[in-house]
Amino acid sequence: MAKHKYNFGVIGNCSYLAYIDMHADVKWMCLPRFDSSFLFGSLLDEEKGGHFYIRPAAEQYESKQYYLPNTNVLCTEFTTADGRFRIVDCAPRMTIHDRQFRPLMLVRKIELLSGDPSIKVVCDPRGEYGKIVPETATGSNHIAFLGLGKQVRMTTDISLNYVLEQRPFVLDETRYIVLTYGQPLEAPLRETAEEFLTKTVLHWQAWVKGCYIPNIYQEQIIRSALILKLHQYEDTGGIIASGTTSLPEYHNSTRNWDYRFVWFRDAYYTLRAFNQIGHFEELERYFDFIQNVIRNSGDTLQPLYSITGEKDLHELELDLAGYMGNQPVRIGNKASIQIQNDVYGQVMVSLMPLFTDKRLTFARKESYKKIVPWLLDRIEMTMHAEDAGLWEFRNSKYIFAYTMMFHWAGAKAAFKIAQAFNDTAIMAKASKLASEAAKNIEKCWDPERGCYTQAIGSKNLDASTLKLISMNYLPGNDPRAKTHIAALEKELLADHGLFYRYKHYDDFGEPETTFLVCAFWYIDALACVGRIDDAKKNLDQIMQFSNHLGIFSEDVATDGSQWGNIPQTYSHVGLINAAFRVSRKLDQAEFI
Repeated sequence: MAKHKYNFGVIGNCSYLAYIDMHADVKWMCLPRFDSSFLFGSLLDEEKGGHFYIRPAAEQYESKQYYLPNTNVLCTEFTTADGRFRIVDCAPRMTIHDRQFRPLMLVRKIELLSGDPSIKVVCDPRGEYGKIVPETATGSNHIAFLGLGKQVRMTTDISLNYVLEQRPFVLDETRYIVLTYGQPLEAPLRETAEEFLTKTVLHWQAWVKGCYIPNIYQEQIIRSALILKLHQYEDTGGIIASGTTSLPEYHNSTRNWDYRFVWFRDAYYTLRAFNQIGHFEELERYFDFIQNVIRNSGDTLQPLYSITGEKDLHELELDLAGYMGNQPVRIGNKASIQIQNDVYGQVMVSLMPLFTDKRLTFARKESYKKIVPWLLDRIEMTMHAEDAGLWEFRNSKYIFAYTMMFHWAGAKAAFKIAQAFNDTAIMAKASKLASEAAKNIEKCWDPERGCYTQAIGSKNLDASTLKLISMNYLPGNDPRAKTHIAALEKELLADHGLFYRYKHYDDFGEPETTFLVCAFWYIDALACVGRIDDAKKNLDQIMQFSNHLGIFSEDVATDGSQWGNIPQTYSHVGLINAAFRVSRKLDQAEFI
């Protein structure tokens, strides 16, 4: 069996995402929000999902995909016996009147490159996860799709009859399609499409130009940064883990989850990556999200919320075929009712730069007086409490080393924030809690194997404990850091630098695929302990596990196949942070 790769790219504008495959078919596109029903969802059901494709009429053709340099504008290029053309797909994003303009609009430019190929355009949207097949109504140059809640309109200079009848036609000049949700396009089609394309390209290229990038793996870091940017829902500041649902961790695993929500854990790692590349506007927007969630949270925080801070994320199963037949297809996520106590430390560490980084003129610094004590109180309340852990076990609870590590890191961050304001009361409490957390972490130490276990009283090993090293709980020159890595390598390291998160039996059996971010955590830890050559070698190896556009999924099988939701922010964050660490260590080595 050939290696399974996800053969599509993703575009977006921080209002919506669209996944487009090598046949220029929009396989997944949810509107008006990341977590709304799909408008096009053939990724999960070829029949009920609808289609929006532009492809050669001939059966025989070649295609390739690429992004315009340093942008999220995707090109799908076709070569046929009669000629060549490409589809330029753009989710418009630009600055107008000092504000970000990010309409619910997809611009598709059909650019003739040579010859006069015959092509076919199909636009067949769906509503309520495939339950609604809309009726159509036509104007002079548009097709309206009725019954989808809001106005959905396809405006084009192609014959509407050719589209409605799905008939091939000769492409003898460049054509345009603009699909809108809500506000229709009333401006001139060609001029508006070209203007939006040009300004969107310039916007992304300017954003990349403002990134700090090390001198290694620049192309991969840039693509990862652009992908991560798409996952912040700019209206509220929430950052989702991925834009898809129910892409399985491996074939027939039933481990199919909806990741279109804001996990505090994933958001922390994403924000850290943005900080690494020198972008902080995402953190300031995220503060707005956090502030509102805490205000409405009561006594505790859930592990995840919707992009608008909603708590109730009921997990439902849909009557859809599933990706490659993988069922169930789930929307919502039951993990929202779990107890995952690492969230308090993660929120604290995420927000710390707003209060301590001298580069930021954050206008609401005094807000620390409410937020920091509130989070510290929750760290104190849960210091000796069991939880479901970061891997979200559904039928077992422990006091996890990872949770305690973020209690420790959160308390340390609170100390630094309080220090910036000379708040001695908070400093004293934070110091005490950091010590308590460290004592709990030490209860996970296994002297026989020279490593930290997954949880107090457990013999299981867990890749998340690699973060003890990269977060400097275990300094790189501490002998325990090296023996800890060695023990994890022995049990969890797979071929080509891939890394299992754990190997023990869980709620669904034993994991069969590696979890990609764990490989990047491993590389990060290797660099911390001075194994630079090993870190560089493994980073080189891991780069091969992206798809054709440099996009990484959540899971990778040992044969190199991609599985799980994609793009996975965890994976792209891991790449950025590991590459920065390796780069710094290489720079130090050269300097020495």
